[in-house]
Amino acid sequence: MDLATHFGIPIINADSRQIYRELKIGTARPTEEQMQQIKHYFVGTLGLEDYYSASLFEQQVLELLSQLFQTHDYALMAGGSMMYIDAVCEGIDDIPTIDDETRALMKQRLAEEGLERLCEDLKRLDPEYYEIVDKQNPRRVVHALEICTISTS
Repeated sequence: MDLATHFGIPIINADSRQIYRELKIGTARPTEEQMQQIKHYFVGTLGLEDYYSASLFEQQVLELLSQLFQTHDYALMAGGSMMYIDAVCEGIDDIPTIDDETRALMKQRLAEEGLERLCEDLKRLDPEYYEIVDKQNPRRVVHALEICTISTS
């Protein structure tokens, strides 16, 4: 807040949890008062069910920066585990965008077949990633299978 005030610039939130409206507690989210003092981007803009990724963040922040740099000499990104900041500063691997049909199919498979069955498929399709993925995290397993499905189509 002090840097943003000193330079007269907004803050670009780079915390992957603060972006969700429903996650107001446990994320060190800026207060309403702080957000009135300094313009904040990417705070409370998505619902928990909305799809979002570091790749989308990179794209949206780069678009925002092109606008901000027309009126500001500096930009301030803060928060998170550095993955979102790295995506903007270093770029991110070109992972295919998942279409709505594939996303719905994998969501349905998770509901009908369960996480264990999806883990078995991931082990067969991408054994290297299977070894490191959190097999108890349905979002990570499902997203990995979405990428496998899109990549082989």
